[in-house]
Amino acid sequence: MTLSLSNFLYATFLLLVFSSEALTATRTYNFDIGWVRANPDGLSDRPTIGINGMWPVPRIEAAVGDRIVVNVNNQLGNQTTSLHFHGLFMNGTNEMDGVAGVTQCAIPSGSKFTYNFTVNQPGTYWYHSHNDGQYPDGLRGPLIVHDPENPFAHEIDEELILTVSDWYHDQMPGLIKSFISVTNPTGAEPVPDAALMNDTQNLQIHVEPGKTYFIRLINMAAFAAQYFWIEGHSFRIVEVDGVYTQPAEADMIYMTASQRYGILLTTKNDTSSNFAIVGSMDQDLFDTVPDTLNSNVTSFLVYNPGASLPTPSTLDSFEPFDDFNLIPYDQEPLFADPDYSFNLDVKMDNLGDGANYAFFNDVTYVRPRLPSLYSALSTSTFAANAAIYGINTNSFVLHHNQVIEIILNNHDAGKHPFHLHGHNFQAIARSDDEAGDFDPANATFPRIPMRRDTFMVRPDGYIVLRFRSDNPGVWLFHCHIEWHVDSGLIATMIEAPLELQTQKQRSPVPKDHYTACADSSPPIPTQGNAAGRKDPDEYFNLEGATKSPDPLPAGFTARGIVALVFSCLAGILGVAVVAWYGMAELTPVVEEQAKGRVREAGL
Repeated sequence: MTLSLSNFLYATFLLLVFSSEALTATRTYNFDIGWVRANPDGLSDRPTIGINGMWPVPRIEAAVGDRIVVNVNNQLGNQTTSLHFHGLFMNGTNEMDGVAGVTQCAIPSGSKFTYNFTVNQPGTYWYHSHNDGQYPDGLRGPLIVHDPENPFAHEIDEELILTVSDWYHDQMPGLIKSFISVTNPTGAEPVPDAALMNDTQNLQIHVEPGKTYFIRLINMAAFAAQYFWIEGHSFRIVEVDGVYTQPAEADMIYMTASQRYGILLTTKNDTSSNFAIVGSMDQDLFDTVPDTLNSNVTSFLVYNPGASLPTPSTLDSFEPFDDFNLIPYDQEPLFADPDYSFNLDVKMDNLGDGANYAFFNDVTYVRPRLPSLYSALSTSTFAANAAIYGINTNSFVLHHNQVIEIILNNHDAGKHPFHLHGHNFQAIARSDDEAGDFDPANATFPRIPMRRDTFMVRPDGYIVLRFRSDNPGVWLFHCHIEWHVDSGLIATMIEAPLELQTQKQRSPVPKDHYTACADSSPPIPTQGNAAGRKDPDEYFNLEGATKSPDPLPAGFTARGIVALVFSCLAGILGVAVVAWYGMAELTPVVEEQAKGRVREAGL
């Protein structure tokens, strides 16, 4: 598979984008979301969620200042859906953020829904379902916002888009059910079956000598971070998550799920050889590594179609560029001391149903009865009280235009990529592995911190993040490993709710958004607290709100649950063997032996 045709179409789009007639266009996309079949790794043909009968799904492209309109028609038949536009701030249009249970009701099967928003941020983004762990089944694609004022435009000869991702042969509903289960008390995440690049393998990217390519890299994975490198080449990092950076030379980068990089690759003048482009899934994330798993995906930088395609070299170790050392191009200085600082402590633990869940501050997220945005819009001044959103939304109310600081202490032995909707954030401190909790007494912060919307915390370590609460809305902060979203590693930022109410009086939530709630089965309320109570006297009454399972009885541990589960399974198997043996027909020899023992016993 080559990129020649897509390069032509992409270049044509760029010419249109940068023509004077198209600078503030409306880009309309009509998406019929339905099932197709796909087999991107050549090992398993499976049902996949496509758009307009196709998979991979279309990319969304626009220029800074454009309006994007996406008309969704859910034709899945057996699932609801939504679309989130990852990394876009949605200033003034929080209801377009696309998170089911937070900013909208999920779109019922057979229903239509319109997303309509203006983009004022250049950069590399992506869109994906944000509903019931759905996007790893195929509903994810690139979203590119072109910049007529790109500070590196004078160096760029051509642009390319390159996605990496993991891939599962089984569908998500069944995988989630087995993941969050008493039979998986340690919370071992399902391991992907393959790695992909541009939703395929062995991709060939034809290049010309002596040119500089701006490559937009996107990790659309459910789980796996990937190490990425191009053999025989270095490149310059000039963008991360929509934030331009001072150019930084690198030979290898590490991309967590949902992170993006913009790199400048200048090709060689020698065209005698071709080179491997390699993505390698981070096996440290996996509890076990199946013998059959190929954790690498290889594409090829093709200078000479007549030359052979190389076999990638084996590496002794991975040494990626540390993104904490990047400097934003605009050199935004460190935000002042925070107006509001709070801790989020991460842990994984079991609840009373025996399953393993993820927690911030001992709270695991559960989707409320109605979207939290609708609670914020319908509860007058009570919207500024976190209690009305329910315990299990893990809500924090932020005042308008303040400096907010999140101190995240990772009490888990795994890496986690944390993403904030509606913002990017300054990463002002990040520890090494096993550093323990953040200690402000020993902290020094960079004068110009790096900035992005998804940032990794290391095992048993910490990160410290700052952002300005200048975007009224209801925004999630969560781990972007989809298994951890499903198991509850989410907090809700209720940002400037009273200002949000004023904003939405001027530009109300569209009627088709409320229709999606009315058409849900059962219908979902659109007013009141997290329990759907609309009487102001009842706003603090959360009876009927969704909640997590009860805690484990005192003394139970994950190890004890494992022992109990296997003891029960062993007991059941033992009984089954006895029953099978008892029902089996006796052979003549065994029957005669049994009669002899009976005679000896005098029976």
